[in-house]
Amino acid sequence: MREVIALDAVANGVPEVLVGDESLDARVRWLHVSDSAGVARLLDGGELLLSTGSSWPAEPAELRRFIGELADAGASGLVLELGTHYRYVPAVVVEAARERGLALVVLHREMKFVTLTEAVHNRIIRGQTDALRARDEVRERFTALVLRGSPADFIVHQLAQTLGAPVVLENLAYEVVAAEVPLAMEEELFTEWELRSRSAHRRAEYRREHGTGAGSEDWLIVPVEARGIRWGNLVALPGPEHPAGRTAVLEQGAIALAVGRLADGEADEWARIGRRRLVDGLLAGRFAGIGGAGARLEAAGLPLRDARLFGMVVSGATVATERADAAARALRGRVLAGSAPDGVAAPASAMLLSLPANAVFDDDAVRAFARAVVDPADIDRVTVSIGRGADGLDSALASLHEAVDLARGRRRRAGRGPHLRRAENRPLVPLVTALRDDHRVLEHGERMLAPLIAHDLSRSGDLLDVLEAMLSHPGNRTAAASASHLSRSVFYQRIALIEELLGLDLDDGETQTALHLALLVRRSAGR
Repeated sequence: MREVIALDAVANGVPEVLVGDESLDARVRWLHVSDSAGVARLLDGGELLLSTGSSWPAEPAELRRFIGELADAGASGLVLELGTHYRYVPAVVVEAARERGLALVVLHREMKFVTLTEAVHNRIIRGQTDALRARDEVRERFTALVLRGSPADFIVHQLAQTLGAPVVLENLAYEVVAAEVPLAMEEELFTEWELRSRSAHRRAEYRREHGTGAGSEDWLIVPVEARGIRWGNLVALPGPEHPAGRTAVLEQGAIALAVGRLADGEADEWARIGRRRLVDGLLAGRFAGIGGAGARLEAAGLPLRDARLFGMVVSGATVATERADAAARALRGRVLAGSAPDGVAAPASAMLLSLPANAVFDDDAVRAFARAVVDPADIDRVTVSIGRGADGLDSALASLHEAVDLARGRRRRAGRGPHLRRAENRPLVPLVTALRDDHRVLEHGERMLAPLIAHDLSRSGDLLDVLEAMLSHPGNRTAAASASHLSRSVFYQRIALIEELLGLDLDDGETQTALHLALLVRRSAGR
């Protein structure tokens, strides 16, 4: 209705809105011209009625009933031309229109109705043509995504960009699989996500059953399904209108996601991609605040309250997402698995594991978990690095970084596995992790190791690796030489060169501690 009133042809009639506000948001499907008092029975809904009122009822009660019949028929609004029959609008008409929420506009200047009809119909047809063109563009865009095999998180990103509104993909358990949401909104949106989502679904179901429209605060929900199988739902938060229609856009995204799921077969690529993005974002610091990050993790199905959390890195073998999820559930917990962190050679996967507060996660449990998540043929090459147990997300992030720092250590030779590295058994690792952003600690590491770094860069040398092997086996040069994959004689030559370049005695305990700290700082920085 607002667009109709703004047309030049209507403006020439000097329009005045007598009943407006929300009623002006009514969608105009067509313009109908009639003075008949029985016109309501000829309407299908969505028509804007243009009239002089010459054959309207004369009695106030009948006029009220006439306006009520128009509202019941679903008319978009009423435009009354003054001068031909009415010099002013009867008060009962204004009152009845306001009571029924029917837009009422009067024209103070006589006009050719054919001119108004042409203008309104041209605008409607042009809008329909624009909508068809926009739908074709949206269909082509998401069809191209399907053909390229785009992952679920990228499709959700494209939907959010297209709609100009936040979009969330959830599974049938109301767990968030992927989301394109401003970071500042995460805490408010994802706190108690399951309850909020269930409530939104109930409202949507009520609207479908009763044929009512969505309110301004309602979420738009479209199922992701194909061949009788439903995997989840796409949820779009309130946003601007789209020429193709917001529902049509979301449906195209749902089709693209459904085709992707069919192509994945039994593999749950949704879970793998969504969880990987979460863990990678935590390690990279891509979150606005701890509250928002925590709400997002819980919305993805990872319990944080009344839970014991462990940061882990499994390296040396590929981790199967489905196996990791099953192994965590066997421990009465849940896990999120990410990519290989910077500085950790692939194949590797960073994980955040949530267990019940009273759960035991000793070495035997860790080894059983590792055997469950990788192929048995690879188990002897696996190293599991575990941060300290945590009771909240702040300390869980520290645990995750501790695990990454441990995993950046020297790769061990293949043996009976899996091999375990625990932060509580390496007292310097938690310290370095806690001070990872302190520039003084970083400067200490660079200053102590500068001669060795320069030597290795200029000669493609291995002095840093030799130093790390020696510090990993203090007092046992034979084991250190074996760990460095050098003969004893060559190993001793390297040690002598390191002492010469640094001007330090490597047998001194304080020197060893300082150098070990410097190496850990460098490893923590991913270098």
